[in-house]
Amino acid sequence: MASKTITIEQTGSPIRRDKVQRATLVGLGLNKLHRRRTLEDSSSVRGMIRKVAHLVRVVDEA
Repeated sequence: MASKTITIEQTGSPIRRDKVQRATLVGLGLNKLHRRRTLEDSSSVRGMIRKVAHLVRVVDEA
């Protein structure tokens, strides 16, 4: 059985943001606007998305 995935897209710039928020974006595999990443849907990934919810959007949950 394949694990669930979640696709996120960066919509906001990390300029003038905390280092923690920038590091969270890098941890999610994002660093430029409109980049998309498909990640495993886990509680740690959900927590990271919640920390930078104003900079990313969830495109697809499969």
